[in-house]
Amino acid sequence: MTAEQVNGAAVGVGTTMLLHCDFVYAAPGAKFQLPFVPLGLVPEAGSSFLLPYIAGYQRAAELLLLGEPFGPEKALAAGFVTEIVPVAELFERARAAALAVAALAPAAVRAAKALMRRRFGARTAEAMEEEGNVFRERLQSPEAKEAMTAFFEKRKPDFSRF
Repeated sequence: MTAEQVNGAAVGVGTTMLLHCDFVYAAPGAKFQLPFVPLGLVPEAGSSFLLPYIAGYQRAAELLLLGEPFGPEKALAAGFVTEIVPVAELFERARAAALAVAALAPAAVRAAKALMRRRFGARTAEAMEEEGNVFRERLQSPEAKEAMTAFFEKRKPDFSRF
């Protein structure tokens, strides 16, 4: 059982790992970002499958293609944040959720989770393998090299020649 809390920045895999969690609690000032495509890369950690499944295609397309930072309200609307919680209560809220699940019948919890995940577990693994292959290819691409160079030079990348 995973009950994660976000208080600060969750960028790239910091956001995509949340798609695999049972509960995600975010502080009002939390920031999320999926910057893969703007960096000339592709989504990873199964996010090309899980985010459209959880959030719907249009919301997922906005977050994955544009790669812009977003706050906890958008993450909540996308369906991968369970609740926005004041910073002072964040740890205790995540802990309370974990303890509540831990107090339940363990075999029933395992069975319920297996039933909920059964329909997309193999597809998530398949997406992760495919994403990994394409991600490795994209790391060597001229577009990714331009994006990384531009990042370090603190300028916008110029993809017009590709």
